[in-house]
Amino acid sequence: MASELVAITTQPGNSGSEAEKITQLPILLLHVHENCNCRCQMCDIWQRRDGRELSAADFERHRDSLLRLGVRNVVLTGGEPLLHRDLSRLCLLIRECGARITLLTTGLLLAKRASIVAEYIDEVIVSLDGPEEVHDRVRRVSGAFRIMGEGIAAVRLEKPGMPVHGRTTVQKANHRRLRSTVHAARLLGLDSISFLAADLTSQAFNRELIWPQERQNQIALMEEEIDALEQEIDLLTREHAEDLRSKFIAESETRLRQIARRFREHLGQLPPLAPVCNAPWVSAVVEVDGSVRPCFFHQSVGNANTATLDEAINSGEARQFRATLNVSENPICRRCVCSLNYKPPPARST
Repeated sequence: MASELVAITTQPGNSGSEAEKITQLPILLLHVHENCNCRCQMCDIWQRRDGRELSAADFERHRDSLLRLGVRNVVLTGGEPLLHRDLSRLCLLIRECGARITLLTTGLLLAKRASIVAEYIDEVIVSLDGPEEVHDRVRRVSGAFRIMGEGIAAVRLEKPGMPVHGRTTVQKANHRRLRSTVHAARLLGLDSISFLAADLTSQAFNRELIWPQERQNQIALMEEEIDALEQEIDLLTREHAEDLRSKFIAESETRLRQIARRFREHLGQLPPLAPVCNAPWVSAVVEVDGSVRPCFFHQSVGNANTATLDEAINSGEARQFRATLNVSENPICRRCVCSLNYKPPPARST
């Protein structure tokens, strides 16, 4: 899946309700569990207390929707998906509908649930915040890096070819450590590493309110830190040119430099610039309570507990949202740090 999320497909935003009806949904992101087993500095998900999870039994009612919509990729996220008590049943349903499964995980439970991961998961993406000491400090879990490494090894012992990728959120705690993060990714045996800027201004990731300035400043970069980040990116692109060419570092040099730009935008030094993104037209996010979002950052446009999935993503509110969304001008899109630019794979010749 990671290789597919790289290029724009259609020009979204055709006017008219029928034009905004989604009949094909390549990507579905499922929040399968609300809690998390890390206490990361840049996320509030771990503060949830009720521990709700997506019921595998209830989700079976969407089987026909998954088939009608031709869902090709399902991403399990949360919270920590491996905390789900009936993950095998949920994954089996998804696989029976012909979709690949990507697991987004902290990596702390990979060893304990290696057999389930090996049997049902097609691709794993672990959160990596830097070299060992930085990663453990950001996660606020002693031994997190070591435990993740042991988990990756355990999964690959059961499924040697399992693709495992890393994803790093760049912030105050690790902005000078991009090169050592690449080295850490090599030590863990990852297939690639990607970088994105920390989200500072949305209500995603369990934020009931947008963070106050004091909280933002704990994660955001000040001007001299952005200068240091830009120097680190310069060194990264020179010293790891081959990793860029081979896509072990998933981003291009241009996209790496856009990370620093995001922090300058936050300081008001540059105008916010929206990425090219077609997420609301090719994907949907379903949360534990059934809320259906067009992406992680926009508000809910339907509910999968009171309607089928295809009805929820094509509700009047959802169609109106897509019909009126101008990505380049929308204030949420202009500050997005995690866009989706999906291009379907070429059709097979017969």
